[in-house]
Amino acid sequence: MTYQILTDSCCDLPLELIDKYEIDTFNFIITIDDEELIDDMGKTFDRDAFFERLKNGATASTSQVNIHTYLEKFKSYIEQQVPVLYLAFSSELSGSYSNAVQAKKILEEEYGKVDITIVNTRAVSLGQGLLVYEAAKRKADGESLESVAEWVEQSKYSLHSWVTVDDIKHLQRGGRVTAAAATVGTILSIKPIIIMNRSGKLIPYSKVRGRRKSLQYLVEKTVEGLVEPQEQTIFIGHVGVLEEAEYVKTLLEEKETFKEIIIAAYGPTVAAHTGFGSLTIFSLGNEKK
Repeated sequence: MTYQILTDSCCDLPLELIDKYEIDTFNFIITIDDEELIDDMGKTFDRDAFFERLKNGATASTSQVNIHTYLEKFKSYIEQQVPVLYLAFSSELSGSYSNAVQAKKILEEEYGKVDITIVNTRAVSLGQGLLVYEAAKRKADGESLESVAEWVEQSKYSLHSWVTVDDIKHLQRGGRVTAAAATVGTILSIKPIIIMNRSGKLIPYSKVRGRRKSLQYLVEKTVEGLVEPQEQTIFIGHVGVLEEAEYVKTLLEEKETFKEIIIAAYGPTVAAHTGFGSLTIFSLGNEKK
């Protein structure tokens, strides 16, 4: 029996991959300067214009997917008798996963047993996207829903996300560092290095002085954790800094041979929290401790 892979717009996959593998999505809402925008994976959303607003100091906020939205989409697949595999944004960063689980419980009260499998990816942005992408390829190769769900459950603990943030003042505006720390960091050109831990929470890992060194650091740490790089798809995500993403791709290719390296812009939901200039390398490697 066929089944449907669902995810949400926080996965940041390029629209061509969403369309190619017929992945359905839940869309987050972004508010910037009192304007509400729908993160529709780039179908109508102007990412470049949004990035420019962030670059110019605008602060954006995001809203999680509500229970009603989950109910409506899940119900449409139940009525079509199509099983669902939903690969959700990390529960450590949003209440959306919890809302999805609650929606499933409500539907079970109405329909009895429902064929909806919900996986907390414990990932964000193109890390979540990498898991969704690999899952979609496995589905296309004929793997069952159960097999694909099991693969995601196992592989999410081997997903590495190495992040650097260029605008430490943006972290201050979002309340994630103090004004004093942001001022000192800006003067000294300190670039925070952030990782996603095993539970799916973003945590500070290190600090590097200078933008170029921070990008090199991401490459070194990514390569350290790799397993069978020639079989690897690597995602490089960025907010408005394509040239730097291309530079990181070159550094990676100088160190290893990969199956493919895909560069893509963050979606607005994630970019709202990281700010202009953020860059991340996502890969599957050894299991996180």
